[in-house]
Amino acid sequence: MILGIGADLANIDRVARTLARFGDRFRQRVFTEAELALAAGRRGEAGTLARRWAAKEACAKALGTGLRMGIAWREMGVINGPQGAPRMVLTGHAAARLAALAPAGQRVVVHLSLTDDPPWAQAFVVIEARPL
Repeated sequence: MILGIGADLANIDRVARTLARFGDRFRQRVFTEAELALAAGRRGEAGTLARRWAAKEACAKALGTGLRMGIAWREMGVINGPQGAPRMVLTGHAAARLAALAPAGQRVVVHLSLTDDPPWAQAFVVIEARPL
């Protein structure tokens, strides 16, 4: 059963301008250490971070809260699985909200898809409940 769907479109050039203007203050406020380490190792830091920004926005929408109810940017992170597929990792209030969405006897799965076509980065998040 689908519990939530979120989508977001981010402008890579806008993220690049924000990085140039606010630098580490922006990085530390929004992104996890894992996200920053991945972006630092890539040629296109702004594109990498724009995709993750879009994922956070899409996840907040799928949770049904937006960035309210105590949910912070850094509580929603994107990591890459063993084959490279992106995955959402939720902590803090975001993880609590996710757990609260689960109907009795079901577990919650978060699906994430990222793409870009400069200057745009896009993310889709689907939150699904599956029987235990």
